Amino acid sequence: MTTNTSAQRSETFTWIDPAIALEQLPRLSGLDYFSGLRDGSIAPPPIASLMNFDLIDARYGHVEFQCWPGEAHYNPLGIVHGGLACTLLDTVLGCAAHSTLEAGIGYTSIDLAVKYMRPITLQKGALRAEGSVVKTGSRVIFTEGRLSTADGELLATATSTLLIFPHQPGALTT
Repeated sequence: MTTNTSAQRSETFTWIDPAIALEQLPRLSGLDYFSGLRDGSIAPPPIASLMNFDLIDARYGHVEFQCWPGEAHYNPLGIVHGGLACTLLDTVLGCAAHSTLEAGIGYTSIDLAVKYMRPITLQKGALRAEGSVVKTGSRVIFTEGRLSTADGELLATATSTLLIFPHQPGALTT
């Protein structure tokens, strides 16, 4: 099989060393951390650059992100790979949980269930993902999320259960 190099495209992305933002993480509540992301005093994580998404809104128990899929996200069928949708939903579900946590508390996903409803193509334009906390607890948080087009067409939904634990210094650095 040969590749038509005249049709090649490339994309580059840049990010800020995540260790800088991670130094602040244990000292900030989830809402304070997201306020810093939104106002630019805390650099976004590298995945946001790689996957073309930005924080739009964050309040207690709820976050919203916007994503701009590109050709590089296409699978062999000519649609955006489900992994992009899954990653975006996983992000808003975790961030919704994080928005409820006090300083010094961390979380990790226990499970993630995604339901895909429609194919995503570049013609859909910008995507909007919302994550909300359904129930908080002392050990776990339950969340749900929606992925839609800018005009409200529902593309996928997800639920997640997240484990809460005390932040472990050094566990988040490389």
